[in-house]
Amino acid sequence: MKTIKFVSTDKHQQAFAKAVRKNVNNYFKEKGLSTKGNLELAIQTSVMLILYIVPFVAFFFVPINVLTGFLLTVIMGIGLAGIGMCTMHDAVHHSFSNKEWVNKLFGGTLYLIGANVFNWEIQHNILHHTYTNIEGYDQDIESRGPIRLSENAPLRKIHRYQYIHAFFFYGLMTLSKLVKDFTQLVFYNKEGITRRFNFNPTFEYIKMVVLKLIYLFVIIGFPILFTNFRWWQVILGFLIMHWTAGLILSIIFQMAHVVEGAEEPMPDVDGVINNEWAVHQLHTTSDFARNNHFLNWYVGGLNFQIEHHLFPNISHVHYQKIAPIVEKTAKEFGFNYNLKPSFVSALSSHIRRLRMLGQQPV
Repeated sequence: MKTIKFVSTDKHQQAFAKAVRKNVNNYFKEKGLSTKGNLELAIQTSVMLILYIVPFVAFFFVPINVLTGFLLTVIMGIGLAGIGMCTMHDAVHHSFSNKEWVNKLFGGTLYLIGANVFNWEIQHNILHHTYTNIEGYDQDIESRGPIRLSENAPLRKIHRYQYIHAFFFYGLMTLSKLVKDFTQLVFYNKEGITRRFNFNPTFEYIKMVVLKLIYLFVIIGFPILFTNFRWWQVILGFLIMHWTAGLILSIIFQMAHVVEGAEEPMPDVDGVINNEWAVHQLHTTSDFARNNHFLNWYVGGLNFQIEHHLFPNISHVHYQKIAPIVEKTAKEFGFNYNLKPSFVSALSSHIRRLRMLGQQPV
């Protein structure tokens, strides 16, 4: 994989990057705060784990009819998405705690989705956060099959009505990770990425296979063996849980990058993006619904994506406080700060963007 460089001789851009870091760092110094998680994050984590684990345990100890069982799988999906957004996301970014073992412990909650932590760190922390919205590098906007998320990806007839059918396929996000992890890790091994981070490719693959088998045996095998539900009802519940989680996660992630005003630049022939990296993040990312306190809490601050991309090692519990600092600094330097005022406006913008991406000329 060819490396892309962010190169800017614009002193104005360089000054912005320096100023925004200084202003945010000063906030934490003046308040005497750690940039990592706090009691609020611990409470969020507890609530999301309860939403996921308690319904699952209830299947084994409480008489439950089929309809109630399916409703419980929806609750598990809501909890599962919450774990991914509030807990795993911070932990894998090493912002959950100052203690690395704590970050590793709660980063491991990704295994509750059946996904692989190593793959996530490469795909999300490195590729997505470094090469945000760059086709061929940012796998979070990788266009596959019936969905086209990048204006630089090939346009096909099936994309014409993607603004309608995309939401069904969004629900398959976490399910696809169960399978995609295999080909993804093969790719990382082949590219030498695994060894570059001092991991043994063979061991990582064996570990991934074993953990996925354990996950499937617990989440599907146990209910089939130890509850009164039929095997197909268990499978259906499993699919409902994952579809619920996948839909929530996909919508939240896409409303941060695939909306109006979020650019999708490409490097020049020399592999150079002619912008300061911090400015690139402003150009390719969007905030939304910053004043919606419940949404802020449930989605783990992922509606503050500008702040998250500029400061990925700061826990999301601080984003609401530092967002005005980032916005003010951006405007002082004359840069656009892409903010959608509400969830509905962000979702509407995403739908319009999907429609445009499905209909623009080749």
